[in-house]
Amino acid sequence: MDPLRTRRDTVCGLAAAAVSLALPSIGRAQAAGRVVVIGGGFGGAACARALKRIDATLDVTLIEPETTFTACPFSNEVIAGLRDIAAQQFSYERIAASGVRVAAQTATKVEPQARQVTFDDGSSLGYDRLVLAPGIDLKFDALPGYDEAAAEKMPHAWKAGAQTTLLRRQLAAMDDGGTVVIAVPANPSRCPPAPYERASLIAHYLKTKKPRSKVLILDAKDDFSQQRLFESAWQQLYPGLIERVSLSQGGRATSVDVSTNTVVTEFGNYTAQVANVIPPQKAGHIAEIAGAADHTGWCPIDPMTFASKLVPNIHVIGDAVLGGGIPKSASAARAEGQACAAIIVAQLAGKTPAPPVLEGVCYSTLAPDYALSQGGVYQPKGDIFVQEWALGGFDNWAELPNKAKADAAKTWFHTITADTFG
Repeated sequence: MDPLRTRRDTVCGLAAAAVSLALPSIGRAQAAGRVVVIGGGFGGAACARALKRIDATLDVTLIEPETTFTACPFSNEVIAGLRDIAAQQFSYERIAASGVRVAAQTATKVEPQARQVTFDDGSSLGYDRLVLAPGIDLKFDALPGYDEAAAEKMPHAWKAGAQTTLLRRQLAAMDDGGTVVIAVPANPSRCPPAPYERASLIAHYLKTKKPRSKVLILDAKDDFSQQRLFESAWQQLYPGLIERVSLSQGGRATSVDVSTNTVVTEFGNYTAQVANVIPPQKAGHIAEIAGAADHTGWCPIDPMTFASKLVPNIHVIGDAVLGGGIPKSASAARAEGQACAAIIVAQLAGKTPAPPVLEGVCYSTLAPDYALSQGGVYQPKGDIFVQEWALGGFDNWAELPNKAKADAAKTWFHTITADTFG
């Protein structure tokens, strides 16, 4: 087998170009099988597309207020000046061409008993099944001193787009010799390895452009995914450029002072020239509106069907899910979306769906020619998903040179975006 192909996720494909698209207005669906999907990220887009592919007779509507999706995977390369933001952006044109009705609306109300969604313009849409794929929202009330206004000076860049380019501009403007502070929250969090990938790529930028500077990670965790591999790579690639303060060393941010660009911890204050503050997270707001989020801020589901445990006839997929061992990642969200589509089609046909088996692979780029990979196969067990076995990412992965691994990561990104958005 070709060593540059994964088990599933690296079939070659072309990423969709960013295209401005005027999306149609919503009309009341008339077909018997009416499925509404709220959220146009990897999970929601994959689900809507799969629903129409599996059963072309379904009336499928994808609700997404943005006409362009900006992908988080590889956005850390944008921050480090290695990639343009346009390479992260995809339209919904191909999804609409597949027969999915795509509507640029914001859902403001869900009425589970009436099976109806209301939108910001006052219109409404009925459904037989509703899929929530809202991604994450940031808990701006969880860190004293940090709110949406503060994020304009101390960007989180945890939702790709304007915040990504803001952090990039701040790095470009900083003096050589300055400190970049990255405040990392505790789990659960979207894409747990991503803060350490970000630290790596920022260190690459500093090494090549501002070598007297450094990266300081203030971490609300003691351990993180693939820690040994990351730290070994930092010693090899960026000696002296990255310092990490763990939870037990006093690394958890307790507040921020925007006026001085300072991150406060229990053990000390850290003033940065560039401060990247990633706050705690929760399920996207529509999940709370629908009643699908519990006291944790996340959405408990039946892993056999992705059905909400709190609200009837609603399924939840992607980062918003309280799913046990399955990660909050683009790859997992896409797999959940496709599996959920198959389950819904079976249920609408009066059949018992097969238990979902989800495969996900994630990549972390530490330098232009250096990448890490991790993945797993996940199945329902009790109330959660558990990892049945780990995937190394590639056949003969350990023997591949680092450049080949980095190239494979790029192939994966092209594949997942082409498969999801066309």
